[in-house]
Amino acid sequence: MLKKRDVHESHVLFDLMTHPDVFPFVRQKVHSYEEFVFATKQTIEAEERGELISRTILDEWGSPIGTINLYDIENGAGFLGTWLGKPYHGKGYNAPAKEEFFRELFYEMGIESVYMSIRKVNIRSRKAAEKLPYVVLANETRPDVYAKLNQNEAVFDLYEVPKDLFTLYLMRNDQENEQAMEA
Repeated sequence: MLKKRDVHESHVLFDLMTHPDVFPFVRQKVHSYEEFVFATKQTIEAEERGELISRTILDEWGSPIGTINLYDIENGAGFLGTWLGKPYHGKGYNAPAKEEFFRELFYEMGIESVYMSIRKVNIRSRKAAEKLPYVVLANETRPDVYAKLNQNEAVFDLYEVPKDLFTLYLMRNDQENEQAMEA
């Protein structure tokens, strides 16, 4: 479902990213295919330097449908940026992509906490985050990070995925699956 970023998938991803329901919410706003290719190359180079982690989200046939990234990595934490192309909204790709990405971040990359800054007006993304059982609203529990996000005015809500809460979720999920198989 995830793979390392690749310049060869740029055409498909650029077309998906520029949809008016997607574009306002992507972090890297590029306005041409050439800019997108350049930004993708920069992303790949930044990952090689350890500045971020970026993956392409794939559908069940291996076609690129969006991206998931961890930006601004500092002290074992970073900010999540995810987008899916409009044809894939509401089709069940978001949660599995995040779960796979979090497994990699927490258990292979040494990340301890993932933040999500979501615009208060982005109801779709807020609802998607709140559906995940391992996500907590962190506006009050991480006041320093929340204040940094909203220096001029309260534009963003801050959500957090702590490694320990994600691990607890996985353990419960495994136990439920074992019990279901025994029944």
